Amino acid sequence: MAAKRFIVNAGRTTKQGQQVNVGKDTAAYRAIVGTLTMNADDLAELGILAGSTVRLRSDNGEAVFLCQAGKVPPGMIFVPYGPPTCRLMGNTTDGTGMPTSKGWEVEVELVAPPEPVPETSDTSEEET
Repeated sequence: MAAKRFIVNAGRTTKQGQQVNVGKDTAAYRAIVGTLTMNADDLAELGILAGSTVRLRSDNGEAVFLCQAGKVPPGMIFVPYGPPTCRLMGNTTDGTGMPTSKGWEVEVELVAPPEPVPETSDTSEEET
């Protein structure tokens, strides 16, 4: 059976705009461009939890992202522009000078589930 394919739309986020003064070499910027947003029902259908690491594969390449659920229509994935999305884009520009950045078909593959949150112990009480 063929894997379900999703439509990817890339764009700029307000957080990316806020990072302009900080720079693109920061961990905060890399976290922004390395996180994709999917519809919660699509994640459930794939058996993927928010916070998981996933690989997107297009006809032109592949990239790894942290996954979050959000307000995205079913069947669509939003990714912020950045180095990971460049790995998914083709090199054709249809005469515009910029590669097509919306409407790519991709497959989603689980790479790793979310990291478990360690339990914390209450150290306010002393053992006797």
